[in-house]
Amino acid sequence: MLQIAFIRENQEKVIKALAKRNIDAKSVVEEVVQLDETRRATQVELDNTLSESNKLSKDIGELMKAGEKSKAAILKEKTVSLKEKSKELGEKAEALATELTNKLYTLPNLPADIVPEGKTPDDNLNVFQEGDIPVLHEGAQPHWELVKKYDIIDFELGVKIAGAGFPVYKGKGARLQRALINYFLDKNTAAGYNEVQVPHLVNEASGYGTGQLPDKEGQMYHSTIDDLYLIPTAEVPVTNLFRDVLLSETELPVLYTAYTPCFRREAGSYGAHVRGLNRLHQFDKVEIVRVEHPDKSYEALDGMVEHVKDILKELKLPYRVLRLCGGDMGFTSALTYDFEVFSTAQDRWLEISSVSNFETFQANRLKLRFKDKEGKNHLAHTLNGSSLALPRVLAGILENYQTPEGIVIPEVLRPYCGFDIIN
Repeated sequence: MLQIAFIRENQEKVIKALAKRNIDAKSVVEEVVQLDETRRATQVELDNTLSESNKLSKDIGELMKAGEKSKAAILKEKTVSLKEKSKELGEKAEALATELTNKLYTLPNLPADIVPEGKTPDDNLNVFQEGDIPVLHEGAQPHWELVKKYDIIDFELGVKIAGAGFPVYKGKGARLQRALINYFLDKNTAAGYNEVQVPHLVNEASGYGTGQLPDKEGQMYHSTIDDLYLIPTAEVPVTNLFRDVLLSETELPVLYTAYTPCFRREAGSYGAHVRGLNRLHQFDKVEIVRVEHPDKSYEALDGMVEHVKDILKELKLPYRVLRLCGGDMGFTSALTYDFEVFSTAQDRWLEISSVSNFETFQANRLKLRFKDKEGKNHLAHTLNGSSLALPRVLAGILENYQTPEGIVIPEVLRPYCGFDIIN
């Protein structure tokens, strides 16, 4: 959530920045500023009324001590009206604060200066590419055919149990999935990330804290009886570990990693591009989350990008890194890099990771602050990244490592799998 003080003092800058997201925010910004002015004026009037009421209470006490009951009675009548007025002003101030917060929730984060202009994924900037695209043998197949051939993932069985988008992993497919999870976690912990296991359901406050609510409400599975949401990513519970937390500057940075299943409704997703593992309602992902000092968050973001690069180098998958344009960035992000692996069998790029800096946007919602050496409190910066999302990584491995004899396991994963080939 954008800070109201910043909006108030930088209206034109906010409007111009959000235009990079292809949003005309002029009317909303003006409404937010007007609401804030009304709220602050109401709060001043409330404070003055309460102060006057407190003063009269003291005066009444003095008059009663002096035996001047008639004068005290006159002042008591005034305090009654002041209490009624303060109650009305308090309710008005509270209603204005709620309305202001709800308006602020509709405004996305401001893009960083280096975010490119653009409206669609076609406008994203390719900033890095590495790895040779393999030449596959004649008759090579996409992963949804390979998993049938080797009986390692059963999509139809998942439909029977839950519906489309809930695959069942079997035999070497399940072991390869587990190997990837363990490998990713080991890479992350070796890089200094502390592993945590977190709940797979979160309350509404957690959804608002990281910005999934209200923006992504339609994409989240909601248990209405308990008013809990299935997590769309480990980012939500892990980052919310720091909701309402005041850190000391010496505690920064904080680095966490977590494996969780993720649940997304993906309403409106259909077609060949979402076939097989390309788009699921339930999938596994290993996440990295950082809480950083504002002066060091972009250095940390670069480090996260290099970390994900290192994983893909070890997997020996051809990949590229995209800096997302304003029109393709997530609601909460100030700067995002997407990683994509090339699927030779599908002849297209598959997104497998997003690494983002949210600056103070989430921290403002979370009330996540740190105390500097002078004792002043500041909002921290939060960052997160997929390290990695499994379905499309697995699809890339199955398709790019296929041979006439079977699917060769990447060398770095063999100690985790316990086998060298799926055949």
